[in-house]
Amino acid sequence: MKTKTKFKTRDLTLIAMLGAICCVLMHIDFPLPFMPPFMNFDLCGLVELIGGFAMGPLQAFCIILVKILLKLATEGTSSAFTGEIQNVILSCAYVLPPVILYHRNKSKKTAIKGMAIGSVACSVLAIFTNLYIIIPFYMALMGQEMDYFIQMCAEVNPMVQNAVTFVILGVLPFNLIKCGINSVGALVLYKRLSPLLHGTSGTQAKTAAQKEA
Repeated sequence: MKTKTKFKTRDLTLIAMLGAICCVLMHIDFPLPFMPPFMNFDLCGLVELIGGFAMGPLQAFCIILVKILLKLATEGTSSAFTGEIQNVILSCAYVLPPVILYHRNKSKKTAIKGMAIGSVACSVLAIFTNLYIIIPFYMALMGQEMDYFIQMCAEVNPMVQNAVTFVILGVLPFNLIKCGINSVGALVLYKRLSPLLHGTSGTQAKTAAQKEA
């Protein structure tokens, strides 16, 4: 019973800490060249993946929620919560598949396979959340039509001419690049951070790594 309580306490502490780190990373974002100007790159997914690999899918989901709740508590919402809802949806689509698969079979191959699945799922879902949630909201807020939005994107990338080219040249590549970078980062950093996250010694961590290889 004592060990069980210890693990629960560790999980809660890690969830709070990693959620806070994600909230900070949300403010350290930047646009990518030739991508829609409202899409900003950040490394939250990397932290959420590492936390999920260390603890499990439920804890990963809690990290995502803590990130959003802290963001709302510190700066509120500028999108009537549509941006925050989109963030939760896309974060779950990206993070949960690899974490669930990894905890069923702890191996590097499984993690890579899961991150590939999550990256595709996130990128496809992003098409729908942008076209049917985010863009309609902002166009209604600004009193503008879709043509105005396309023109705004065309200023960054002249090849964007309509909703189809916006998806092909904007939403898909942006999310694939973002998920790809976060996945590589998680793959490189997780084993190095695993002893700290699990509270294990170097010998224990090495043994665990050999089992998961």
